[in-house]
Amino acid sequence: MGQEVIVYEAELNRVAVLSDIHGVLPALEAVLAEPDVCTADRIVLTGDITAGPQPGRVIEALRELGDRVLWVSGNADRELVEYRRGERTVIPDPIGPFAADALTAEQVDFLAALPRTATLTIRGLGPVLFCHATPRDDEEIVLVDSSADRWAEVLTGIDPAVTTVVCGHTHMPYTRLAHGRLVVNPGSVGMPYGRPGAHWCLLGPGTDLRVTSYDIPAAVARLRAECAYPDIAEWADCYLNSRVTDTEALTVFGPGDGRAAAATGAP
Repeated sequence: MGQEVIVYEAELNRVAVLSDIHGVLPALEAVLAEPDVCTADRIVLTGDITAGPQPGRVIEALRELGDRVLWVSGNADRELVEYRRGERTVIPDPIGPFAADALTAEQVDFLAALPRTATLTIRGLGPVLFCHATPRDDEEIVLVDSSADRWAEVLTGIDPAVTTVVCGHTHMPYTRLAHGRLVVNPGSVGMPYGRPGAHWCLLGPGTDLRVTSYDIPAAVARLRAECAYPDIAEWADCYLNSRVTDTEALTVFGPGDGRAAAATGAP
């Protein structure tokens, strides 16, 4: 993947953050139609943009917005690139191979060049660092109730000027303070855990977690009609209707946050 993008010079008034779209075009279209997204100075994507039923169409819808969009890669985007380039033979997400094969060679190259992190200066927040999972790793797990020691570990080495970090990856929205830094997760546009809707965030001068309602039955029907993935009916019903609860997601993610080891006394 590409290098970090740092833009400190021009202070922006409002920035819309979209994370974990996962190739769900109807959810993305609903968010892009929001007035505050239409008028935002920039739209930042914090990864996992493509791993889902309509990856190519999602890329092209976002590229039509030109330089207003700042792209950051996620682990699932990286996995699609590695699969297409023969650097891996399996992808943990069952829909991953389908999504990888649905991309054009040019789209694969585009994803491969995306940076892992980016920094913008936003009014009221100062320099804001955007990443997918954590600033140092695109699939590392941290949660809203991760310990202070865990947050100190994953935030080590960040520029002291950065007092806000925006991440994604866990598909559940939250804000919290961690060692004096505000950490923001906008939740997921296309695969929300806990409650339905397309989740995103508006930054500047504060932080505003948003959720966009859209016609989910119509979106499920559209995916079934337009996507050739064999299990699209089950996939769309599960993820667009948010059948995965926040409690279930936190239980699954817990070991990645070190909780299982702590509970058992294992090293």
